[in-house]
Amino acid sequence: MTWNVWWRFGPAWRDRQAGILTTLRRLEPDLVGLQESWRTTTSSQARQLGDALGLHSAYAGPSLPPRPDPAESPDQEGVELGLALLSRWPIRSVRRVLLPARHRFRPTTLLATIDHPRTPFQAVVTCTEWEPAYADDHLAQTQALAALVGSLPQPAVLLGDLNAAPDSEELRPLLAVSVDTWAEGSGEKDAVTLSSRHPEAPVEATKQLDRRIDYVLTSSGGTGQRFWTEGVFLVGEPVGGVFPSDHFAVVTDLAPW
Repeated sequence: MTWNVWWRFGPAWRDRQAGILTTLRRLEPDLVGLQESWRTTTSSQARQLGDALGLHSAYAGPSLPPRPDPAESPDQEGVELGLALLSRWPIRSVRRVLLPARHRFRPTTLLATIDHPRTPFQAVVTCTEWEPAYADDHLAQTQALAALVGSLPQPAVLLGDLNAAPDSEELRPLLAVSVDTWAEGSGEKDAVTLSSRHPEAPVEATKQLDRRIDYVLTSSGGTGQRFWTEGVFLVGEPVGGVFPSDHFAVVTDLAPW
């Protein structure tokens, strides 16, 4: 499962935290990648969700987008924006991989080894550039992710907000080395993970609105062993009248090699 959970943006972010937990508790996923997750000096969303759900957790940051100016959000002073991973199985190791950037800071990608009982596999959690003015960074980042996924020695699952439509130039490098499980699982071709119908839709995201920009991608890691997609669906309906995020989550049922 991959889900951009919208950091602490919006006036109802505390209510959204409860909705995120309720949604995850209902779905009981084995592996979850979260983008726009938060961490403070004393806690993190990853740890809180992991403890509540009985899952192993990891966090890495900072990641995109840049956090708001503290003057605009004084109650979020010192809260980092990054990536989280939740796993049913032990997380054997975690590594931060920096993506290229010319226009602002280099965002983090979280790379972890998951101790699956059959054989270990790699989990990659990431979020890439989105602003049209920084399109060169966007392409450079997906190219770097493709090189990373292609170099991994074990089967891999990439869980990411790639801010790119399925037919975009930015997604092409990753599709050359991995499988889009939504397409393999016969998901609807016009599926949308960032909808303009959302009451707090980011209207400035002109390249992303009303497109599928969140992905679960799989690769063989050069071993010939791979995952097979058995089903896909989207989730993110309101909980208690509040949308948990401005993105819908992508959920994929995978059969191991």
